[in-house]
Amino acid sequence: MIVQKFGGVAMKDKQTRQKCIAHIAAGIRDHQNVVVVVSAIGRGNDPYSTDSLLRLTDAFTYSKAASDLAASCGEIIASAVLSAELIEAGIDNQVLHGIHAGIWTEGEFGDGIITDIDPTMIIDGLTESDCIIIPGFQGVNERGQIMTIGRGGSDLTAVALGAALQATHVEFFKDVPGVMTTDPKRSAAGKKIDRLTIPELLPLLEEVHPIIQKRAAIYAHKKSMPLYIRGIDTIEKGTWIIPHSD
Repeated sequence: MIVQKFGGVAMKDKQTRQKCIAHIAAGIRDHQNVVVVVSAIGRGNDPYSTDSLLRLTDAFTYSKAASDLAASCGEIIASAVLSAELIEAGIDNQVLHGIHAGIWTEGEFGDGIITDIDPTMIIDGLTESDCIIIPGFQGVNERGQIMTIGRGGSDLTAVALGAALQATHVEFFKDVPGVMTTDPKRSAAGKKIDRLTIPELLPLLEEVHPIIQKRAAIYAHKKSMPLYIRGIDTIEKGTWIIPHSD
């Protein structure tokens, strides 16, 4: 079993989501079960992006709980859309969110900390469907309130689920073919790196546009979880991120 994570760019429209579906189908073929973590559709001013949802009212400054509830809806909408399109493609799946996802958090709204993951309902769901979809970026506190876990938190969701489910690895699909020697948004001269350790990756995550969230990489190191960063547009090999050097 593997975990696959699709970001906002990969989810932005039906054409790009067809690429997500192809990768999910390949994951099921090769690994039998796939747990998919999604970010909100699009970025910035796109209608269902996190930023757009948080701009719905200035009153969110008065209630961080309400702000988190609104922010979490982007990933839930993305999960519902992808679920329907997977069914359209003949791939049975289930969406689990909130308490049903089993991701428990504490701390401050907007920057929650994952304290525990109960994978029971996900494991049960995988006995009925080959694919389970989990909205990223969120968990629930002991009162059952939705909490978001910080900018880029869907990456952390994917890694934490991978560890809890004992997945073979976590795949991240990006608009670049893997980890590059230079920030692709600054220079097109970068070359893809085939293999890195997590300690080697961490300095690269200090860029303005890190390829994955640094907290997610640190969590993967702690849990010895291999990561595979690859391009959404290709089946070519990406970059393997291994916890430690051989």
